[in-house]
Amino acid sequence: MQLIIRNAKVLNENGQLENKTIYVQNGVIDKMEDGADLDVDIAAGSKVIDAAGKLVTPGFIDMHVHLREPGFEHKETIETGSRSAAKGGFTTIACMPNTRPVTDNPETVKLVQEKAREAGLVNVLPYAAITKSELGRELTDFAALKEAGAIGFTDDGVGVQNAQMMKDAMRIAASMGMPVIAHCEDNSLVEGAPVAEGEFARKHGLKGIPNESEAIHVGRDILLAEATGVHYHVCHVSTEQSIRLIRQAKEIGIHVTAEVCPHHLILSEDDIPGLDANWKMNPPLRSKRDVEACIQALEDGTIDIVVTDHAPHSAEEKAKGMQLAPFGIVGFETAFPLLYTKFVETGRWSLDLLVRRMTADPARVFGLASGKLEAGVPADLTIIDLEQERSVDPETFASKGRNTPFTDWKLKGWPTATIVGGKVVWSEA
Repeated sequence: MQLIIRNAKVLNENGQLENKTIYVQNGVIDKMEDGADLDVDIAAGSKVIDAAGKLVTPGFIDMHVHLREPGFEHKETIETGSRSAAKGGFTTIACMPNTRPVTDNPETVKLVQEKAREAGLVNVLPYAAITKSELGRELTDFAALKEAGAIGFTDDGVGVQNAQMMKDAMRIAASMGMPVIAHCEDNSLVEGAPVAEGEFARKHGLKGIPNESEAIHVGRDILLAEATGVHYHVCHVSTEQSIRLIRQAKEIGIHVTAEVCPHHLILSEDDIPGLDANWKMNPPLRSKRDVEACIQALEDGTIDIVVTDHAPHSAEEKAKGMQLAPFGIVGFETAFPLLYTKFVETGRWSLDLLVRRMTADPARVFGLASGKLEAGVPADLTIIDLEQERSVDPETFASKGRNTPFTDWKLKGWPTATIVGGKVVWSEA
């Protein structure tokens, strides 16, 4: 079947907006023609979407998400998470292995893939664990996990504490051409701490998570990546110290890439209104200085991509308070509007920079075929109304999770339709 998207605004290679008509054939972009209006005959059976001057981009790619299934279906399922991703404009998502059972065996990798196929919404790429049950004691069978379809190895949720274990993992992954994705956290510095070390922790009598707990692992792993030649990817960077180390590593040619979440670009510990656990995430919200360092690092390419770290929890779990509630917030459905409103509308970023960090750059970092608008590429597309403004209402989320600190924020730039493989998987209409 042919899909035609008319009256589309797209970003050209110079970052300028152009009017285009996009033709999709059998799930792949066939061609793009200048001009917004059709002056050709439409083939019988074709579906036509009038974008009405809205922005059409490559589908957003989120390389760090938690879908919770198997084991935590009360928080999220692969279907509800995929639907939430589609509503946020994401067409490809990579899910973390800290499920129950942990995704540390080929059977669980295949289960995730099967559930994603059944949902039939977005592309779901499973990561596999570095160590069995993410306990840091024994490496998983990397070769079997790769064969089953895992796209990389990570113990996200916990840092690999043993340096020899991490080095062995990197050596094996490098021999297979696979990336190691690291949650960087030294447990000896963070146990029992729910928020960052700083004024908020002191004011409320809470133990704080220091910046060095993240940066120590980043520095260690950079040295191990240099020794092994692995592609080393740093999860959810949040500190000035980590950024300094990543920047230096890139300068000397070590294969290091990194990601940052919208909340670490927009919020600091100064914004936390009280002991509401919807403001509790890991890494925690840090100082304004760290926030500015993250923004600059994304701008100059030290940090390569934006991810959401979508981490749904039930209302009952989050109601336990700052000390006892689990870490994490949802992110799919607010990511683009937050960043567009905060950075593009204010003139700090170009629209092109934001779109690249959410599309072409994650595709480049992880070797994906999508992330571009050109002939021969999968027709994974997002349609966005840059003028639409509305407030964040968690009750409208497609996710099971309502745990967000952005309730009632007024934002612009909302996705209105998401297309995966030439099929409309979500539309606000």
